[in-house]
This record gives sequence, structure tokens and C-alpha cells, in this order.
Amino acid sequence: MTAPEPAPVAEPVPFRIVRGRPAVDVPAAEQAVAALLRALGKDPAAVHLADTPRRVAGAFAELLTGAPFELTTFPNDGGYDELVLAADIPVQSLCEHHLLPFTGVAHIGYLPGDRILGLSKFARVLDLFARDLQVQERLTQQVADWLQTNLAPRGVGVVIEAEHLCMSLRGVRARGARTTTSALHGLLREDARSRQEFFALSGMRGRPA
Repeated sequence: MTAPEPAPVAEPVPFRIVRGRPAVDVPAAEQAVAALLRALGKDPAAVHLADTPRRVAGAFAELLTGAPFELTTFPNDGGYDELVLAADIPVQSLCEHHLLPFTGVAHIGYLPGDRILGLSKFARVLDLFARDLQVQERLTQQVADWLQTNLAPRGVGVVIEAEHLCMSLRGVRARGARTTTSALHGLLREDARSRQEFFALSGMRGRPA
């Protein structure tokens, strides 16, 4: 009797992600930093500041340039239909109002549809949008919208908790204050039980139903 042939193994489906954002003009940025130093009453030619324009321009170029990557998805052959959550993903970005960093963690979850996502790609997608001049509310929404559009799950939830240096170092100087934002799609927005489960697993048990 001939043994049945093994079922073919489902291959992951990758596609390359590239954001159409203009590259940082590093020489122009260096000149701008030198001009800023002069406006602040500093001499950019001084021995301790001579390399500052290059360093600052390079730092901003790094902070504002996201690396392209391949988003890998797999067929949901097992029919998994419960929540998948990646918690405490480090996030850092630049406040577009003061050009100061905000840092914290993100919790990203989804209810799988026909495909499931390679887990490391949560952090990749987050970093893709975080490397920009941002506000936290928009960053949260962009990550949720992108996952909903490209993964087509039954629901997506994103929570970001971050401390903004423009709030803790200047103005009210509220050191340690954290801002929390959320964005939900599909069943994680429409179904109270799914929404509560997402917020509970994210550590946000106090969120309203």
C-alpha cells in the first residue's frame, strides 16, 4: 500500500516595505545646526563645538530614517481565532513641536483572519512610523491603520505609553508623567469582551468598556 504524500508546507509570504519619505539632507542640516548655534550665542567654530553640527545632523538622520523590511505573513492553517498580543515593545520618536524625544512602550494585538504575522514584525512596523517627526496620537493610529489594511485581521489594537521630554524637561516640567493613547479596529473596537481582553492583557485594566 502506497503511503499518502505529505501535505505541502505553507510558505511564508513576504513583501518588502519601503516608505516614500524624502531622505534627510545631511549637509543642509549641518549648516542649519551651525546657524542655530550662532543664534543661541555660541560659536560653532569653537574647539568644543566644531564637530557639533555634523554630529547633530547625523543623529537626526538616524532618528528620522526607518529601515525597509519584509513583512512576513503565514497562512492561518490552524484557524487560530484568539487574541495575539506583543506587549512592552520599546518605542522612541521625536515630537514634531519641539524636536525633543518621547520614549515608552507599545502594546500591539490583533485577532487573526486568514493570515498570521511574524511576531518580530510588530516592532518593525512600529519603528517604521516612529522614525519621523510625530505626535503620539498619530503614531498610534498609523500603526493600527497599517496593520488593519495590510494584514486584514478581524481586529487590531494598539496602545502606546510614553514620556515626552517636551513635557518633563520644559514647560510644566512634569517629570515621569506618561501619556497613553489607543487605536482600535474591527472586533477590538466593536465587541466589548474582545476590547476588555485586549486592554487587560495590555495592562490597561482601568479602560472603560
